[in-house]
Amino acid sequence: MSIWHGSICVFYLLLVFIRGIILIVQKRSCKISQSENEHIRYIGFLLSCTMLLFLNLALICPIALMVTFKRAVNMSLFLAIASAAYTTYNIIIAIINFQKQKRKNHNNILVEELRTINLINSLISILTLQNTLIMVKSNENSADNMLTLSAISSAAVYVLIVFITLRLLIKGVKQHKNYNL
Repeated sequence: MSIWHGSICVFYLLLVFIRGIILIVQKRSCKISQSENEHIRYIGFLLSCTMLLFLNLALICPIALMVTFKRAVNMSLFLAIASAAYTTYNIIIAIINFQKQKRKNHNNILVEELRTINLINSLISILTLQNTLIMVKSNENSADNMLTLSAISSAAVYVLIVFITLRLLIKGVKQHKNYNL
């Protein structure tokens, strides 16, 4: 019944929903003609991008809870370090896949959106890890000292997520316009 768990649950449910839209549209678009394919992909892209904008808004609550240290953390330092290892792996894979997409210059905006979503998920993992390490390794007095650092880094990551989302939306709209010309 914690606010943290409810808000992060909304984030992950939206992630599942967006990924589901992308995968369903991608699967169905393979069975139709090229001209219909682009139209179906674009409609799916707009729908999933709209949901991605809602996801950005849904992130405000869990990020605010982490910044103000209202997220309960009940784990040992060993588990926090294991979480750090997983988060490091997760972000490296997301960045590699994101860069692959840029180098290959695919015309499939849905694949790029899926990779962008994975990058956003990894960025949220970094914020969660930051909060976990602060909560595991500090007492009440030292946690207050970390408030400024936590607020600045969380704001920077959130702005980056919004920028990545808007960049994807603009690129998708431009790509669709160029295809229709």
